[in-house]
Amino acid sequence: MSPVALGGIFAIATAILLLAWSVQGNRQPGHRIIQENLSRGLTAEKKQQKPKAQRLETLASRFTPGRLISGLDHRLALAGRPAAWPLKRLVAAKIVLGVSAGFLGMLYFNSAPGAKTALLALFVTVVAYFVPDLLIHSKGTERQNAITLELPDTLDQMTIAVEAGLGFDAAMARTGQNGRGPLAAEFVRTLQDMQLGMSRREAYAAMNERTSAPDLRRFVSAIVQADKYGISISGVLRTQASEMRLKRRQRAEEKAMQIPVKVLFPLMVCIMPVLFIALLGPAAINVMETLGK
Repeated sequence: MSPVALGGIFAIATAILLLAWSVQGNRQPGHRIIQENLSRGLTAEKKQQKPKAQRLETLASRFTPGRLISGLDHRLALAGRPAAWPLKRLVAAKIVLGVSAGFLGMLYFNSAPGAKTALLALFVTVVAYFVPDLLIHSKGTERQNAITLELPDTLDQMTIAVEAGLGFDAAMARTGQNGRGPLAAEFVRTLQDMQLGMSRREAYAAMNERTSAPDLRRFVSAIVQADKYGISISGVLRTQASEMRLKRRQRAEEKAMQIPVKVLFPLMVCIMPVLFIALLGPAAINVMETLGK
């Protein structure tokens, strides 16, 4: 069978699967009614026809499984939900990259048919589809590392504020207003959740879901336990701050101890051969000239 016929069969099968998913996909009961209720009160300008970009984002979200969307939404929460990359736009980018890479891979396969070409095209398509996930995962990892680094100093500030007479929520609000990093933004978001009616434990649980830093999770658990059993907040903050400073120092020492191991490979592969050539090269040339005579 020719590659063109295989490509046509693959395209038809993909279209049938997408059509079945759009008809029998994960649809919540009353979803359209909920959307209509939420859209009530909008002005006429907001109800105008959607741009093509928004149509593409909506169509991409419809043809993407719910589990993938929920996982991507969790990674977006860990990354701080960048304003330039909302969930629908990210899903649309995944599909556009995957389809574009698949089309280019099919053209490459038609030009040079073979098993290796097909595997290479499939690999490139899969990688292109998951490139947005990798970027968001990297952004989330950097953000969680920044939260871990900021936590000891932030706890010191909160300890000073609580010992000066402020309540825990007021100290958190002061720290969030004065701070500029992701940890300060999480504190502000938590306080806003409590102002909107969430209980303190629910707001802290939501902050745990938006972060993956182990130190912050441990701190939140200590605060919840202190609030539950009536333990002094200042003592908990002081203990947590000293523990976080100790862990930060230990992490710095651990990274310093890893430097010789990381430097060994480039030293042996890149530096030592050049050094040997520079030192032993002239001697080797002289020996060869002497033996040649």
